[in-house]
Amino acid sequence: MHDVTRILTAIDGGDPHAAAELLPLVYDELRKLAAHRLASEKPGQTLQATALVHDAYLKLVGAGEGREDAVRWGGRGHFFAAAAEAMRRILVDNARRKRRAKHGGDLARVDLDVVEASIEAVDPRQDLVALDAALTRLAATDPQAAKLVELRHFTGLSIVDAALALGISPRTADRVWSFARAWLHRELADTAAGPNT
Repeated sequence: MHDVTRILTAIDGGDPHAAAELLPLVYDELRKLAAHRLASEKPGQTLQATALVHDAYLKLVGAGEGREDAVRWGGRGHFFAAAAEAMRRILVDNARRKRRAKHGGDLARVDLDVVEASIEAVDPRQDLVALDAALTRLAATDPQAAKLVELRHFTGLSIVDAALALGISPRTADRVWSFARAWLHRELADTAAGPNT
């Protein structure tokens, strides 16, 4: 992965060909992360892993080309942390778009053959928009914890890999992860219970 750091440095230096060199090196890893993230989405998700990778990559590398406010990459960890955030933004924007009335709002297509089975089945996955709002509140309280959740939840990184990306020890990451999970559980439970709690 030293090549990734070298190419990110070249992108920072304004090399117009560096972005084309970067994609083949990071594509497989980004695709695995996107597939992992999409696997935990609610049924009916129309976004595919390939599209998610391409959209995230364009946000990371393509949008900043030639601009003075382009991101300066601090290395591989910084790149994948930014990829986690970009994937989160894309998925949240997609979820919000689907909630709009002109896209059906909260209505969902239901296969009549599975209506009875779906009455008893409860989807344990959290609402992505509620999770995003809770993560935003967590970031105001503890930015490191919010970033760790992004890395773990949105890209599926292990504690060790997320710790490396954040520049902290795995033990610290484990402690922060425990705090963040408990904090988010409380926030999401309060949100699900409604304003009367």
